[in-house]
Amino acid sequence: MTVDPTGDGTRDDRGARPDDDGIRGERHGTAPVPLSVLDLVTVGAGRTATDALRTSVEIARLAEARGYHRYWVAEHHSMPGVASSSPAVILAHLAAHTGRIRLGSGGVMLPNHAPLVIAEQFGTLEAMAPGRVDLGLGRAPGTDGATAAALRRAERLNEGADDFPQQLAELTRFLDDDFPDGHPYGRIHAVPGPIQATSPGGVQSAHRPPIWLLGSSGFSARLAGVLGLPFAFAHHFSAQNTIPALDLYRESFKPSAVLDAPYALIGVSALATDDENEARRQVMAAALNMVRLRTGRPGLVPTPEEAEAHRFSEMERDFITSWNANVIHGTADQVRTGLDDLAKRTGADELMITGNAHGGDVRLRSYDLIADSYGLPAAR
Repeated sequence: MTVDPTGDGTRDDRGARPDDDGIRGERHGTAPVPLSVLDLVTVGAGRTATDALRTSVEIARLAEARGYHRYWVAEHHSMPGVASSSPAVILAHLAAHTGRIRLGSGGVMLPNHAPLVIAEQFGTLEAMAPGRVDLGLGRAPGTDGATAAALRRAERLNEGADDFPQQLAELTRFLDDDFPDGHPYGRIHAVPGPIQATSPGGVQSAHRPPIWLLGSSGFSARLAGVLGLPFAFAHHFSAQNTIPALDLYRESFKPSAVLDAPYALIGVSALATDDENEARRQVMAAALNMVRLRTGRPGLVPTPEEAEAHRFSEMERDFITSWNANVIHGTADQVRTGLDDLAKRTGADELMITGNAHGGDVRLRSYDLIADSYGLPAAR
């Protein structure tokens, strides 16, 4: 299986591709590692998807100005409070409103799609924003079983997930345009893509989106290690598996044309506010949203006032206590301390922060406060 983010065959003196710089983030200020943003494009009660997407543009611009390394959006379906069902469409919108920050999927759920379609979508994104597009891939459905069946047109939910390594290999072949002679897809080309460089008079960018594998257990950790790919772990909803998965990734890692050493980021739920009590209120509203989602009642993200008025059952309170134990929240100083500790405990190479709250203004302020606490570059 060929994995080459540049397509030009060159390497730097470490044996890594030049585009490795797009994988390895740059640390700014006093941050322990590079900081990035994961956006679920959340929709609060009383707000529209249009409002949520406008907030995403504002946060992406802020993240770019403040020195966050990358901005990813995640694929979810059939969830009223999450407007990120089409990552490629959202990323195209963000590319039009930013100029430097890396943009990517965190991730595209590959079993939901034909590999050729994803190669075409991200080839198009790369043409729109050369050298700053990441392709993060997951094997989960990003939704419930019935919706996954509708997406995958399969009777068995695990039918696509079981084939993930084969789908990944096929997608990579389409991105590199290097199916072997005699392969049934040998005459099929993902466009935009390398075929344009070999056509008469053709000129094609040397870049292609680097592939990341995403996971919340050991499967993708091991696969990313064996293939020498960067790995992103969903600590924000699978914290108990974080260290085992990162250990497995590092133990399994084999140097590749993409990376000469492991590189792992973790998704972190963190929210900073000017007042500690306000942080608790916002986090409780987000937790109520998760309670509803986990009990089959997905909806818009409730307001803090709605969460305060809600009568939680004992089971719901137990869930919220467990859930919020992994949400770093409070003042900027408290969040900074929590992020520092997490980076130290896990050895993560990058922290990707997702700030879940009802209002877009709260999320925007949180990323600004976190940047301030680490002395990241000031907005220009």
